[in-house]
Amino acid sequence: MTLALSHFSAAVLFAVFASIVFGITQRSTSREQIRYGLYCFAMFVGGVFVAGWVMWFLRR
Repeated sequence: MTLALSHFSAAVLFAVFASIVFGITQRSTSREQIRYGLYCFAMFVGGVFVAGWVMWFLRR
């Protein structure tokens, strides 16, 4: 059995795990960790959308 991920789902999966690590390692209290992790996740996913649009415009 193989796991087939699209580019988007692989990027979101990476964003989830990286955001968890960033939140835990960069902030001290639980509330700050959660907020920073959510912020990092939003920035990762937002970056994926921006990069996708840039690549779409470059290809045209």
